[in-house]
This record gives sequence, structure tokens and C-alpha cells, in this order.
Amino acid sequence: MARADRVDRLVAQWRDERPDLAVDVMADVARLLLVGEALARRIDALAAAHGLDRGQGDVLFTLRRSGPPYRLSPSDLTAALLVTSGTMTNRLDRLEAAGLIERRANLSDRRGVDVQLTPPGVRLADALVTTHVAQEARWLAPLTPGDRRQLVRITRKLLAHLSDESSG
Repeated sequence: MARADRVDRLVAQWRDERPDLAVDVMADVARLLLVGEALARRIDALAAAHGLDRGQGDVLFTLRRSGPPYRLSPSDLTAALLVTSGTMTNRLDRLEAAGLIERRANLSDRRGVDVQLTPPGVRLADALVTTHVAQEARWLAPLTPGDRRQLVRITRKLLAHLSDESSG
């Protein structure tokens, strides 16, 4: 068993104060939150090192993984990234100003526009995803392949439960 950490100390305090509660679940949730926050900080740092925020990186990655010509409608991007149209417009404005995307007339609806990666946008997206995947491998390096399979199984199960739960 791993050595006690600050989460164990927090839960021990609650156990002393409220022995009537099964507070061990607090430790499990706290560790999940701490892992998520630690990963988010690292992803934010990678984006910032390239003059972006995580949301802008998400747009570049979404366009890049869509395949050539790396072009989607703003509504498709908004739906894929689960953000508001206002948030998407802000991201697109900043990416366009940086020369990483361009807005082009929609070929099937002349009233609409599509968003397309520029050649520098494709190069940056490729460089970022290469670095990102290498970093993710380093972050998960302490886990054995069996640990990772178990992590996938458990997190899928938990995510499915939380997605299905209507009462929060």
C-alpha cells in the first residue's frame, strides 16, 4: 500500500469528527479530482508554451483529426467541443488572428462559412499532438499495462454511471 498522503489525513480528520459516515469515498473522489487538476495544469502548460490556451488547442486538434482538408463548420466544432457559439467565435477569432485557421465560404451553402486549418495550423497541430502524446505516455509511465487496462475499465464504468445519473 502507498504511504499516507494529505487526502488520507483529511479523511482521517472527518472519520474522527463523523464516525457515523463512510468517508472513504471522499478520498477516492478527492484523488480523482487531484489527478484531473494535475493533468489539466500540464495540458494548459503545453498549450501556453505555444501561445495558446487549451480551448484553442482543442479546436486545432478537432480540425486536424477531421482529416484533409481539415475543414469543419463552426456549428460542427461547437458540437464536437461542447461549447457555446460565443466561446467558439472567440477561439476562432484568436486562431485566425494567429494565422492558424481561416474562415472560408461553405461550398454547399454560400451563406455559411467553414473553418479550415492553414498550413502553419496543420504543422502546429501535428507538433502539439506529437508532444502531447509523448507527455501523456510519461504521465502514465508508473502504471503497468495491466494497471492501464484496469484504469480504462474503471473510468469507463464510472463515466457511464455519472453520465446516466440524472440526479447529480
